[in-house]
Amino acid sequence: MGTLRFAFYGRISTDEYQDAASSRAWQLDSARRVVAGRGRVVGQYFDVGYSRRLPWTARPQAAALLAIATSTDRPFDAVVVGEYERAFHGDQLTHIAAALASCGVQLWLPETNGPIDLDSPTHQALIMLLGHQSNREILRARIRTTMAMTAQAREQSRHLGGRPPYGYRLVDAGPHPNAAHARWGRRLHRLDPDPITAPHVRWIFAQRLAGCSTAAIARALTDHGVPCPSSHDPARNKHRHGHAWALRTVAEILANPRYTGRQVWNRHRTDHHETVPGNKRTGQPQRHLPNPKEQWVISRRAAHPALVSEQDFVAVQAITATPRPDSDETRTYLLTGLLRCGLCGRLLDSHWVYRSPGYRCRHGHTTAHGPTLDRPKNIYIRQDAAITYAAAQLGIPLDDPQQVAHQLHATRSTIICTPSGMILQDIEEARILPAQT
Repeated sequence: MGTLRFAFYGRISTDEYQDAASSRAWQLDSARRVVAGRGRVVGQYFDVGYSRRLPWTARPQAAALLAIATSTDRPFDAVVVGEYERAFHGDQLTHIAAALASCGVQLWLPETNGPIDLDSPTHQALIMLLGHQSNREILRARIRTTMAMTAQAREQSRHLGGRPPYGYRLVDAGPHPNAAHARWGRRLHRLDPDPITAPHVRWIFAQRLAGCSTAAIARALTDHGVPCPSSHDPARNKHRHGHAWALRTVAEILANPRYTGRQVWNRHRTDHHETVPGNKRTGQPQRHLPNPKEQWVISRRAAHPALVSEQDFVAVQAITATPRPDSDETRTYLLTGLLRCGLCGRLLDSHWVYRSPGYRCRHGHTTAHGPTLDRPKNIYIRQDAAITYAAAQLGIPLDDPQQVAHQLHATRSTIICTPSGMILQDIEEARILPAQT
């Protein structure tokens, strides 16, 4: 019986889709088989919910293991892992093995049935092979999953999860086609018209075909007290206030091809926006970004009852086409993000008027909502007037408007716009310069 003392390290990515206890047990069992007869495991370090892409220093248990390894009174002589893919990604193994070796600690792998030797050409080749195999495993699983979901949506018209679009509800569609899943009681679902909201969707398409603007439709829905999607289903829309219909909401409904009865998948992708790659805990709120239409997967046959015919849907898309300028002139706004409303604090919107650039603030008002009596009048600022004012305040020649805009950006200055005039605010020094008369 060996006398080496081993610290075991293991990891799983998520605890939502994996059993942490089972995963820990089989990885530990694999590690114990490696060290059998040569030592015993005296400590365990197991990370749950951390991606393999994260460095060891960003995984709590792995970081703790590395910290203890540097101490002179560490309770172990070597580190053993249960599976390479669970512990390492890319060239992490080389760095970790070198760091442990500098502390006099060996790193053992099941694939080597013993300690890693970074000076051995055989082990160097094996490390390279394991790194490529790990990356290949991730890529292969991603491709297989994507291709399977593509086939299920296109050929089987299967609902692949997610919330039903406004106007539909989920209903039972029979047992799962996978026999094992069916024995576990899993069921398929499909979309079915919601008796409460489906009539509103049909009305929206009818109004658009009749020539109503998207904003007018949104106003009419709000004025008639029709609950918007976030108000109708607040449990799934906790991040929205649900007070009224928005123009964008109506536009999204009019552009959703699932209302034709076809199943559509891959319209959007999720951007986790992780500040540390692989660590979802460092991510900002997820953003659902649209994919190009050529990447959409549309079922070959109808998957659920349609709320609008395909002919009417195509006709609506022609109506909602993005308007283009009536000329080929280039519209350049030099002061975008540099003008702020002195009444409501919002940045002014770029606004092309009388064939020249300008800026306006409607104080949060949109055409999707009727104006309120207490709302201030809109503020309109011509770009040439703002450039002239800023050049005078900064002491810059007026013959180069781009230089004026560049100086405003460089000094982090903002032009505060009010009904009575403009004020140049220096953000850096938090001071307000008086306007020239």
